[in-house]
Amino acid sequence: MLFGRNLKGYTAFYLFTHFLIVSLFGNVTVEKILFFLNVYGEGYPLGMAKTFGEAVNKIQQQLKRLEGGGIVASRLVGNVRLYTLDPRYPFLKELKALIARAYEFLPENEKNKYYRLRTRPRRAGKPI
Repeated sequence: MLFGRNLKGYTAFYLFTHFLIVSLFGNVTVEKILFFLNVYGEGYPLGMAKTFGEAVNKIQQQLKRLEGGGIVASRLVGNVRLYTLDPRYPFLKELKALIARAYEFLPENEKNKYYRLRTRPRRAGKPI
C-alpha cells in the first residue's frame, strides 16, 4: 500500500507518472480531481466526493488551492459551483497531455470505478 492504494496491477510507467503528478501538485486528491476534470470536462465538489468516497471538504480545499493557482476555474450555475480546467492557464495544453498520458496507464478497474460513470439518464425504453 502506498498513498492509500494497493499497488498490485499498476504499471511501472503509471507509478512513475503518479509520483510525478503527486510531486507536482502535492497529494493524491489533486491527482483524482485532475483526472476527473480531464475525463468529464467539469464537475462539482459533492459529485467528485461521492465518486471517490472522500469528504466534500477535502475536495473543496484542493479545488480552492487549484483555483488559487490558476489551474482550475469555477462558475456558479444556480446554487452549484462547477469547476473546469482553466482555459487561460498558460500550460493547459501540456497539463492535459500529462494527465491524459498518466490516465492511459491507470488500471482498467480504477478507470471503470471512477472515470466511466454515466452522466446522463438512459433513454426511456432502451434495453439494458
